[in-house]
Amino acid sequence: MDQKMKNILEVAALPIIFWIIAVVLWQSKGSIFYLFNFGYIGTAIGIGNGLFTFLPKQRRPIGRKITQLLVGLYMLVFLGLAKSENMQLEGFFFYVLMGLFAAAALHYAVAKIVGPLVFNRGWCGWACWTTMVLDFLPYAKSPGRVARPWEWVRAIHFAGSLILVMVLWFGFNYRPHHGPTELAWLLVGNGFYFLVGIVLAYALKDNRAFCKYVCPITVPLKIGARFSLLRITGDAEKCNECGVCTRNCPMDIQIPRYIKNGQRVLSTECIFCQNCISVCPNQALTYSFAFDVGGKEYLRRRPDR
Repeated sequence: MDQKMKNILEVAALPIIFWIIAVVLWQSKGSIFYLFNFGYIGTAIGIGNGLFTFLPKQRRPIGRKITQLLVGLYMLVFLGLAKSENMQLEGFFFYVLMGLFAAAALHYAVAKIVGPLVFNRGWCGWACWTTMVLDFLPYAKSPGRVARPWEWVRAIHFAGSLILVMVLWFGFNYRPHHGPTELAWLLVGNGFYFLVGIVLAYALKDNRAFCKYVCPITVPLKIGARFSLLRITGDAEKCNECGVCTRNCPMDIQIPRYIKNGQRVLSTECIFCQNCISVCPNQALTYSFAFDVGGKEYLRRRPDR
């Protein structure tokens, strides 16, 4: 099989899987929503992945950003604003407590709990509606990470969201109602995320600072990503440790350290944006499916940190 045909099959595989899921759920659940939801997301991923695969290397990020826009706007505008679903983390906690497998609960289960076991943190790189905006800011190349303890803010944020929901649920007998209440949670939560994300990006000159230090969704994502089947891999003989991949990695992963150790990129910070593959001058990097347990974090820190 030639490389072009292999690329076509790889691009088509994920949309086909999504459409199979869409049809199965539509027929078994009797709701057209499943057909539209999974069919749309699969098609959006296919469009972006196709562009990423077949565009010239320097223009490949366009494909990823198109998928981010298509999926992110669908989640935020259609499911969130139009359908009044609380797509925030707190909404997921509320839906679980209420026993409702609504759009938000379905989304979290597929994209942020089960999905990372297979597709790594592809959600963060290809579909997140917060970074859909942040990735258009002018600091795509990070100067490195700040002090390690700041990364624990994400876990504190996650715990704080869970505690808030539990206090409201059990302490005040609060039950969110579909409509204005759900919309208020969504608007306030997303407003906070966008404000903090933009301020941090400019303060630290890093578009992905919000992901590294504040985003609570990284907590479940990083757990699943430890066991992900899909990871960046490389050819140690081709890699000359020039550092181009690390300088272009939005999450500051020291990719050559893994490659020279004969490992795939095991960092749970990898968002599978594939920038490293696009910029590698020696074509030393690609991706592969295999099983290995991640967690080794070789990350680039700022010199003064």
